[in-house]
Amino acid sequence: MKIVDLHCDTIWQIYESQKQGKPQTLRKNTFQLDQTKMQQGNYLLQNFAIFMDIEKVTDPYQEAIGMINCFYQELADNRDWLAPAKSYQEIIANQKADKISGMLTMEEGAPLQGDVARVAEFYDLGVRMLTLTWNYPNQLGFPNCLYVNQKTAEIATQQQGLTEIGVEVVKEMNRVGMIIDVSHGSDQLVRDVLQHSQKALVASHSNVRQLANHSRNLSDELIRKIANQGGLIGINYYEAFVRAVNASKMPFKLAKAFAKKSLVSELVEHIYYLKNLAGIEVIALGSDFDGIPPHPELADGSTVMKIADELAKKQFTAKEIDQILGENVLRFYRENL
Repeated sequence: MKIVDLHCDTIWQIYESQKQGKPQTLRKNTFQLDQTKMQQGNYLLQNFAIFMDIEKVTDPYQEAIGMINCFYQELADNRDWLAPAKSYQEIIANQKADKISGMLTMEEGAPLQGDVARVAEFYDLGVRMLTLTWNYPNQLGFPNCLYVNQKTAEIATQQQGLTEIGVEVVKEMNRVGMIIDVSHGSDQLVRDVLQHSQKALVASHSNVRQLANHSRNLSDELIRKIANQGGLIGINYYEAFVRAVNASKMPFKLAKAFAKKSLVSELVEHIYYLKNLAGIEVIALGSDFDGIPPHPELADGSTVMKIADELAKKQFTAKEIDQILGENVLRFYRENL
């Protein structure tokens, strides 16, 4: 029973710590993922995202290159337990060598700067998945919520999707073999990608809107369409996307009762809903570690097996648990990378 995680922001945290003169590393850090935490969590593969807040950087392309260099330096410094993976075959080879795999992804299309040719450039640098937007519109399309004053603010309408350049980028990603990630994308952007992509896509870190009514989560319509195209949905551990309820605004008695509810149990409710709506094959994990605040129940990578324990309590079979924890992603990578 091994963990495969579609999304984290740990490389961004390490990169920022180095820029601030307080360097931390993947071997040991105060973040949510490092060697000990991942080994205790029984990880097989972690997708490491190149992430940036484009309102805070002057050149998204150069920022991405800097973070990619950081990623490969970390791999070199930790080669005794961690190895790069650009294909399914490399994941399996790393496993046989008793190493965790690190796959490079990018969470923001702005580093392309509207240049379709950069898709192939980033692919050659090892990027195997691209999240088209974060919380700002960019040259490729529109997000499902905006980032305002350090907080996400929901958009009143989600009718704006891919731009013309975004459509061309989707086609180029299909051509080179880069996986399209629609987490953070507007509802219309997801529909547009489904229309224009000839390959299955992922929502690497998104939950069920019907259970937690936040625009960052997926509607039943989009869940079905992603599943029907053979895609994946990575369950996000962020409490606001699991519950989408602010207990601080509740009456005291209700808030007290709410606080006693298990986050892991509610997260498994999203998994159960996905299974019933779209099938077990669509479900994966997408923690968003180091992009979300730690929660006592799922504080870091060492705690993730709590999800497996809860799945077993909810009568998921051993095969289904293996699929959710990692086998679905491995199958998807075997078919699409």
